[in-house]
Amino acid sequence: MTSGTTTDPIRWRLDVSYRGTDFSGWAAQPGLRTVQGELELWLPRLLRTDSPVALTCAGRTDAGVHARGQVCHLDLAPGLITDDGSRLLRRLARVLPDDLVVRRVGRAPAGFDARFSASWRRYCYRIGDGVVPPDPLLRDQIARWPRELDLAAMNEAARQLLGLRDFAAFCKRRDGASTIRTLLKLAGTRVDHGPQAGTIEFTVVADAFCHSMVRSLIGALVRVGEGARSTPWIAEIQSAAVRDSSVPVMAAAGLTLEEVGYPPDEELAERATRSRNRRSSADLAAPGPDPDPEQAS
Repeated sequence: MTSGTTTDPIRWRLDVSYRGTDFSGWAAQPGLRTVQGELELWLPRLLRTDSPVALTCAGRTDAGVHARGQVCHLDLAPGLITDDGSRLLRRLARVLPDDLVVRRVGRAPAGFDARFSASWRRYCYRIGDGVVPPDPLLRDQIARWPRELDLAAMNEAARQLLGLRDFAAFCKRRDGASTIRTLLKLAGTRVDHGPQAGTIEFTVVADAFCHSMVRSLIGALVRVGEGARSTPWIAEIQSAAVRDSSVPVMAAAGLTLEEVGYPPDEELAERATRSRNRRSSADLAAPGPDPDPEQAS
């Protein structure tokens, strides 16, 4: 957002990290502790304004989901922040709880929208499989699975889902919301050293995600990895394009929003305009250019 006059609001970008264990997700909800609610409680106090502030984030995380690279923006009247944002950053560090950190406050470039300007989001899902539990100090970041998983089979199944597709089989339906997404990366590796040694880490990158999509994708892959389903089953349920009750939704604890990618400043506004256009089945027949997956790897 640009300032045409001295009274126009100024858009600010905030980079945020949080441990989602004790939050009921990102979105503000009456009577519940949420990330948005916590920030919107403190920001007016620190800015000394009677007006409420409204935050827009890159991706609304569910209850129990963590974030290392969440991005959000807010529009403020001129004069509420008189420096580069560093003073507000220091004040936030003093008052926010230990499980919520604002890592950066800065003036957003023209055309920036934390949600709609984003080119891709990168999540990591961590699974501790087999008979040896994960490090107890990391238990809030790793989902436990009691049986050993065949990672090679999971990766083979995952490759069938890449590209522009209708992911309705893996999403909780919301009225008027499209389930067509471009999945740029879905691949797992097993950590070979350090406190997370033996843990499976699945990197999931897409231009956007619908509700419960990441945890459902991993849930379907786990069914393949434990031998309960064959590799072709993944493609079969995806092509049906309807929510499949046989796909488990994995625990929230294993999921972390790691990073959000944006195009160069001069392309932010155009990206936001394109993102606001609701996708339909016609896009599957004639897809446009995808974001660069190399940037999200």
